[in-house]
Amino acid sequence: MRHFSFRPALTMRGRTFKGLRGWAGKPLHPPLTDIPVGAYLLAAAFDVISAVGHDEEWARDFYRAASFTLIGGAAVSVLAALSGFWDWLRATEPGTQARRTVNAHAATMVTVTVLILAGIVVRVAAFWDEPSTPGLALVLTLAAAALTVIGGSIGGSIAYNNGFNV
Repeated sequence: MRHFSFRPALTMRGRTFKGLRGWAGKPLHPPLTDIPVGAYLLAAAFDVISAVGHDEEWARDFYRAASFTLIGGAAVSVLAALSGFWDWLRATEPGTQARRTVNAHAATMVTVTVLILAGIVVRVAAFWDEPSTPGLALVLTLAAAALTVIGGSIGGSIAYNNGFNV
């Protein structure tokens, strides 16, 4: 008796390529979101550690780690946003509950992106050489992390409650 089955999850045979939407039955947007979500939550943790260790030598390392993690997450979020927009455009009908939920998810995640970009600018332009995470950068990162959890929950409900793009 077999205990594992990898082939059905990995097979592409018979699936139609839908551009930015991925392949039929294998959407591109959900796996692309994993990197920004992880990056934003890790950056928040790094910033909290840096702020707590304000006077310690290692606080600067955590601040820099958070900064680079945010930059990496923001870069991948561009692809996640493009694939999500394409799903919204091609797969939801105006006036449906699915479209309204997707709109709420999109608005939340666009807000996250604005906060992240503002946080990156603040870090690079004003606080790059700080010995630990400055208050403004910490507030932006924590707000973005909280909204990421909310936006991710809304996004998950699109797939699980509405059966969207599965």
